[in-house]
Amino acid sequence: MQTLRVDGHDMAYLEIGEGPPLVCVHGTLGDFRTWFAVMGPLSKDYRVISVSLRHFFPEHWDGVGDDYRMSQHVADVIAFIEQIAPKPVNLMGHSRGGHISFRVAKQRPELLRKLVLAEPGGDLDATLDPSAAPAAPSALGARIMASAEKVRAGDIEGALQGFFDGIDGDGAWVRLPAAPKQQLRDNVFTLIGQIHEHRKPFSKADAQSIKTPTLFIGGAETRGLLPAITRALSPEVPGARTAMVPGAGHWMFEQAPQEFCRIVLEFLAG
Repeated sequence: MQTLRVDGHDMAYLEIGEGPPLVCVHGTLGDFRTWFAVMGPLSKDYRVISVSLRHFFPEHWDGVGDDYRMSQHVADVIAFIEQIAPKPVNLMGHSRGGHISFRVAKQRPELLRKLVLAEPGGDLDATLDPSAAPAAPSALGARIMASAEKVRAGDIEGALQGFFDGIDGDGAWVRLPAAPKQQLRDNVFTLIGQIHEHRKPFSKADAQSIKTPTLFIGGAETRGLLPAITRALSPEVPGARTAMVPGAGHWMFEQAPQEFCRIVLEFLAG
């Protein structure tokens, strides 16, 4: 593990391989370990740099403070990339990390060569979803709020089961192996911060402003809001490609790492 000083915070990361940089950003309850299953294959052609965002493992955060913000994490990733050479870098984000990566591409396109968004998370505004209700939480947002309340009450297992089953279906948490379960436990207090992170919904104008060559990648078995976000965003991002990983869900890089890497490497090489 290494760290870079970013806005008064030591941003931890893992690095493997040589070649053009590929910076990887985890999602909700993840950290730099999120990408373990694909770091080896991707590092054959790229210098893979997997980061842990502010307040995630190896930091032990108690959920107290007001700097768990989407804008703070976007600024941290930008400042992190500014210290990486050579630039531009390739940037890949999963779920909430996909949202962060999208915002980085919108704000600082000159830092990026290519962008991979693995089922980016968030909400859609009325320009992308006419049925969207202003200020109303999405189903995923409501699930995070419910899980955060369980964390506050000390029901860690209940919080994680509710969150994980809500994405991958009933019984998914019970079936999850011990190592990924522990990773989620290590980051469970970040659910408290996520309630008040002030994440803006995606808009058509946001999507149309992305200038970086972009790949949207998803799991063919993912259900709910996440695939709907990809379907809404991808046609609006100029020149964006879309690929689905057969037989996989939201954590497609763990469930089908070979196919995930094949798709990503083909896109990055093009």
